[in-house]
Amino acid sequence: MDREQAFLQQKVEEYEASGFAPVYGSFAVEDLFVPMSDGIKLHTTVYRPAGAWLGTGDAPSGERFPVILQRTCYPNQAKLVKIHGEQLAKRGYIFVSQYCRGIEQSQGEWVPNVNERQDGIDTVDWLFAQPWAGPIGYWGCSYLAATGWAMADAVTGKVRSMVLSHYGTDRFKSAYEKGMFRQDVLTSWSMENCGWKVNADYDAVCRYMPQAEVDTALWGGEVPWYREYVTNTRKSDPYWQQGWWSQLDHIPEHIQIPVFVIEGWYDHHLGSAMNSWAKLGSKAHSWLTIGAWNHGFSPCVEGLPLENTENSEVKMFLEWFQLTLQEEQLPDPRVRTYQTGEDRWVELPSWEDKPVRLHTVHLDFAKGAITDSPAKEEGCSRFVYDPADPVKSHGSESCLATWDANGSLLQPEPGSREDVVTLLSQPLEKDLRIMGKIQVQLWVSTDGEDTAFTAKLMRVTPDGNSYNIRGSITTISQGSEAGEHYVPGTPVPVTVDLWDVCYTVRAGERLRLDISSSDYPNFHVHCNYPGIWGLQRSQRKALQQLYSGNGKDSWVQMEVQTE
Repeated sequence: MDREQAFLQQKVEEYEASGFAPVYGSFAVEDLFVPMSDGIKLHTTVYRPAGAWLGTGDAPSGERFPVILQRTCYPNQAKLVKIHGEQLAKRGYIFVSQYCRGIEQSQGEWVPNVNERQDGIDTVDWLFAQPWAGPIGYWGCSYLAATGWAMADAVTGKVRSMVLSHYGTDRFKSAYEKGMFRQDVLTSWSMENCGWKVNADYDAVCRYMPQAEVDTALWGGEVPWYREYVTNTRKSDPYWQQGWWSQLDHIPEHIQIPVFVIEGWYDHHLGSAMNSWAKLGSKAHSWLTIGAWNHGFSPCVEGLPLENTENSEVKMFLEWFQLTLQEEQLPDPRVRTYQTGEDRWVELPSWEDKPVRLHTVHLDFAKGAITDSPAKEEGCSRFVYDPADPVKSHGSESCLATWDANGSLLQPEPGSREDVVTLLSQPLEKDLRIMGKIQVQLWVSTDGEDTAFTAKLMRVTPDGNSYNIRGSITTISQGSEAGEHYVPGTPVPVTVDLWDVCYTVRAGERLRLDISSSDYPNFHVHCNYPGIWGLQRSQRKALQQLYSGNGKDSWVQMEVQTE
């Protein structure tokens, strides 16, 4: 059995193990071409219940069934769509799958994102008018969730509820972290979805300079929307503040229907999705679930028990739609998070008001230590950062093409590279339950006008194995008060913001922090020159210095569960 067959068989098994049994013996399929408001027709497939009634009691009267809609840009997932259609139809749903504009047999031009709102609204209007359509729900993961978010505030009264997995509406957060581009996500996705097949070496693509011209140089044609990604590096840029991306960013606050947001601690859209959840207007009747998995719902935590990951997307959305479509109930709010390190789920009254306090530890570069108090003795660590030899991503949150790099993974030994500075704490006297955000402040200097610094927090077991908890990156130009006016050689504090996480470091384990200047291809390689990264044509080595003591307090601050 090849990898694709194994994956498809796994989905069938998820339905069989979901606890929601088939109630119809068979299904029927109909292909349609649904007209949009501008006359373009989109290829739409409808899967309906058919055959003998297998459920308990009498079969439902009439021909109306709950509807689950999904809009996709991935024709290579046709076999998976068929499985969902068959399985959902047998469970008493009508499943409607539609290809986005310009995809497969759908008419029009394929341009990612910009047509999804109106096309989604038009499709819902068409569905709502069908005599066979009962309560309507929407379900999608990744780009299929983007097509749901795109219309979620405009379908009140027609769509009862949505399940939106592994995507958020803050596109800038999915693209950038303080000037550093999440290259392994958006470069690889753009290559795969530019409208034609690209035959180019991926590493050569990522390292090409200037990146804004990689499309014509290596892909075989111009991709204007990718060029916009790599040349608009600040949230304040008009590209993000006007037009579709601004509209999408503000959609959650106007949503009135119940939404089930599903995320993974090591999914590359987590940061965006958490921002969307924070602004969601319908939280009083919505659910949030975050598990210890990656973008494909695969658990990706090494060195810890994983008996209770509950990572079946099928079971999650069937539970939601049983409640909201079959029983037509309004959900009570629910927030569930997986506590990595304890192999258990935690239910919270809300994510924003969770029971946490701030816990701060300090960095001492003179001793190479993580301590409870600020360093008294002045310390400095130095390393040379060479963009031609970046630190490779291993144990990250926002990789896509480099799939196996995502997760909490066994890390290299300290000292494995000269351009990585490692600090260690003493063994913890009691459990440390991180539940929320982590921020790192570093006092730094460099011999150029701009550069990058990374920080990766880890737990170290008594036998010396290290596993990453969270990591992130910053630049001097966007991570310090000096900004674009930085004077080379001047010590300044920079902040590194790490995504939310629930992760327990046990008593007897240590904390470890690795600091460097690259995390590739999770983030693009900083060239050590100031300016827009996508327009840079050259790179240089940089002398990096890290400071502690003498008024330069470098630290790690964590939200931890109150006792």
